[in-house]
Amino acid sequence: MDMHDLFRRLGAGAKFDVSRFSADAARFQLGKRKYDFNSSEALQGIDFFGNKKSDPGECGASRTYQELQNEEKKEARLTERKREWNKKKRKRMASEITLPEEETTIQWMSSMEAKIEDKKVREENKLTSGKLEHLRKEKINFFRNKNKIHVQGTDLPDPIATFQQLDQEYKINSRLLQNILGAGFQVPTAIQMQAIPVMLHGRELLASAPTGSGKTLAFSIPILMQLKQPTNKGFRALIISPTRELASQIHRELLKISEGTGFRIHMIHKAAVAAKKFGPKSSKKFDILVTTPNRLIYLLKQDPPGIDLTSVEWLIVDESDKLFEDGKTGFRDQLASIFLACTSHKIRRAMFSATFAYDVEQWCKLNLDNVITVSIGARNSAVETVEQELLFVGSETGKLLAMRELVKKELAYGRTGRAGHKGKAVTFFTEDDKPLLRSVANVIQQAGCPVPDYIKSFKRLLSKEKKKMVKKPLERESISTTPKCFSEKVKDKQKKVTGQNKKKVALEDSI
Repeated sequence: MDMHDLFRRLGAGAKFDVSRFSADAARFQLGKRKYDFNSSEALQGIDFFGNKKSDPGECGASRTYQELQNEEKKEARLTERKREWNKKKRKRMASEITLPEEETTIQWMSSMEAKIEDKKVREENKLTSGKLEHLRKEKINFFRNKNKIHVQGTDLPDPIATFQQLDQEYKINSRLLQNILGAGFQVPTAIQMQAIPVMLHGRELLASAPTGSGKTLAFSIPILMQLKQPTNKGFRALIISPTRELASQIHRELLKISEGTGFRIHMIHKAAVAAKKFGPKSSKKFDILVTTPNRLIYLLKQDPPGIDLTSVEWLIVDESDKLFEDGKTGFRDQLASIFLACTSHKIRRAMFSATFAYDVEQWCKLNLDNVITVSIGARNSAVETVEQELLFVGSETGKLLAMRELVKKELAYGRTGRAGHKGKAVTFFTEDDKPLLRSVANVIQQAGCPVPDYIKSFKRLLSKEKKKMVKKPLERESISTTPKCFSEKVKDKQKKVTGQNKKKVALEDSI
């Protein structure tokens, strides 16, 4: 290896700026070179100062310095143009390939750099989606708080703000939506905002909202939407109400909003007629039944049963706190028989009431599948459209006397404040009610009604004491609208009949 080869190898990989050192490049014949500098022979044709040694056979053939410089400038311009063209090409390709969410261009880089950059992008996307989900939840919570909607459960469906959302998100029947808006229901109430999506997701529900807050529509709309269209399979939805009056109201509301959809909605008026109409030999051309517990139980006890509930997909219990009450006014046993008669694997249940009764809540937690609890406002609160009044009556008999006085003042009594209308509610209390009076007074005060100052000073019950009173209520003296003289005559008559029957039985035994 000679000196020139050694110099070439030591300088391998080094770059030379031709445009900047053009004079030196011309001296060493860089650029388009005539000789192959990979060999030592080519270097031998150049002297120490880089000048070409004269060759007698090439006189006049060697190029001048100016020619070399011009050629070098030309090559430099071509190189620069090529570099600019490649740069533009890379930019154009990078602008065409973009990330879908962040619109960040893909950069040309090594495989290791690409992996690091890709990991960063993925982490940024995760953070972005996480932030968006967090913001969405905050927005929903703000909406619920604004409308005093309290929800408990897992995988909670989002509330709706308008009835038009039922079309956008749940594809409601256009005629049904038209009927809802045509009936004057422009914006859903708080209970409707949350209860409707819960039922449309097929979840079982325990809902509590004040009287007149729109509970009937809250379960009527999702029932009609989930049943979709009439079929000849028998009753697929059953609505239980404690009174005929409330059942009639629900029936009328359903007929109004389902007009033109073809659904067959029935109510049991006479049990004997219903047995023939809905019995085993019926055509099953009906979809929804609204009834009271006793009439339905009468049909179920027939042999064979006068009604078939095996196709029921939705069981609604309205005023569930009243139906679950103990004693003569409650329907616990009847409800148990009705639940057992609904044997479909598709059955889902929803309980609606104005108050959160302890017994109902405990039953729902034990028997309903993945139940969602929805309450509007403070628990067991009063609606603001109903004027509330507390009236001391002394004793249980005093309640009857006070009621007669109210009737004399031409006060119509019954269910008040329905469907958003204004009304008045009077609460009678006695000396025995004193421990519970503070809680009742708080509910009335929250509804914006006045409460006497002396009641506000009463001590509050501890939670343990409240639970004891719920489990073991006060024993109250029975009262009756029948005058005492007439009730005594009836008792005397019953005693005489009982005595005569005993004498007959004794005579028969002696014979």
